[in-house]
Amino acid sequence: MRIISGKYGRRRFDVPTNIKARPTTDFARENIFNVLENLIDFEGIEALDLFAGTGAISFELLSRECARVVCVEIYPTQYNFIRKVQQQLGDRNLTPIKGDVFKFLQSCRQQFDLVFADPPYDLPTLETLPHEVLSRNIVKPGGFFVLEHSKNNDFSSHPLFDQHRSYGSVNFSIFRQPEAETSGTTDSTTSL
Repeated sequence: MRIISGKYGRRRFDVPTNIKARPTTDFARENIFNVLENLIDFEGIEALDLFAGTGAISFELLSRECARVVCVEIYPTQYNFIRKVQQQLGDRNLTPIKGDVFKFLQSCRQQFDLVFADPPYDLPTLETLPHEVLSRNIVKPGGFFVLEHSKNNDFSSHPLFDQHRSYGSVNFSIFRQPEAETSGTTDSTTSL
C-alpha cells in the first residue's frame, strides 16, 4: 500500500497476503482525491472511512492534514493492519473501530465533513448506503459522501447525488449534503 500525497506521501507498507479486501487502485485513489481537493479543503476537517479495508483512504486523509479520521473495519486482519500502520506513522488523529458498518451507522452521533465508503461490490445492501449515511445526520451540512462501487450501480436519481466519476472498473458516486438553512430575516424594510 502506498500513500500518494501529503505529509506521508510516497510511504509504502506491506499488506498481509491474507487480507480480505479489494483495495482501491492507486490510479483511482489519486484521481478521486484530485476531484475532492477541488470540492473540500482537507486541512482541519473530520472524516469517516467506512469499510476501511487496508486503511488506504484513511491514511490519505491523514496525510492531507485532516484533524480527525474515524475508520470502521470488521475483519481482524485489516483492522490489525490499520493499527500497525497507525503506530508506524505515530499519528493519533486516527480512531480505528473494529465493527460492523451498519451497526456503527445506527449508533453514530458524530458528524463528519466527509464520509467515504468502499464496500464489497457484491454487498447485498450496497444500494441502501446513500440513504443509510445521508439520512442519519452523519454528514455535516455542505459535507460530502463518496461511495465507491462497480459500474453496475447508478445513483444519479438520488436527490443528493452530485457527480459520478469512473476510473477503469472503479466508480465513485459523490453526494452533497445541503448547506444548513439560515434562519435570517428577510428584507426588514417596510413601506409606510
